[in-house]
Amino acid sequence: MILNLSKIKTEALLLFCKDLILSYKDNEAKLFDVPTHIDKYITSISEDILKQIKTVTFENEHYINNKNHYRIKAVLRSYNYINSEISNYLAKDSTFNPAMLYLALLAVWFKELDKEKNSKEFIYFTLFPYSNMYDKLLLEVKNDEFKKINIKMMDIAENVIFNYDRLSLK
Repeated sequence: MILNLSKIKTEALLLFCKDLILSYKDNEAKLFDVPTHIDKYITSISEDILKQIKTVTFENEHYINNKNHYRIKAVLRSYNYINSEISNYLAKDSTFNPAMLYLALLAVWFKELDKEKNSKEFIYFTLFPYSNMYDKLLLEVKNDEFKKINIKMMDIAENVIFNYDRLSLK
């Protein structure tokens, strides 16, 4: 059977980002002093991205129930690779910004590496203005510690995605 590895890796990345968004979506805790308008903007964008991810991925139960299917097995292996790589980075320093992390992961995959630029189902992610989010999280925030964390998230995302792109699923 021939698999489209790029689509499999894209699906796994989107699943990881979906789980990351859902892990903090309803959490009201604020670790940093971020202006309310930026916080609301990030929440709004995260909800939009989550909605789009849900339209191009299956429910988690589908992946669990079909984990032995060759395609799903490849998606889960890719997901586990991303999770493991990010866990390794965060084991060194657990302070992180999940919003910046998932945005940077998507930006590197869809913008820097130009993945799935011709796929209709992923057009939202290829056209998304990631630079607007970077501006909000890096330029408009006055808290230097928060900026450092966001830059760290970008570095982690670049390292993980560049290695992920080279991952062989054989």
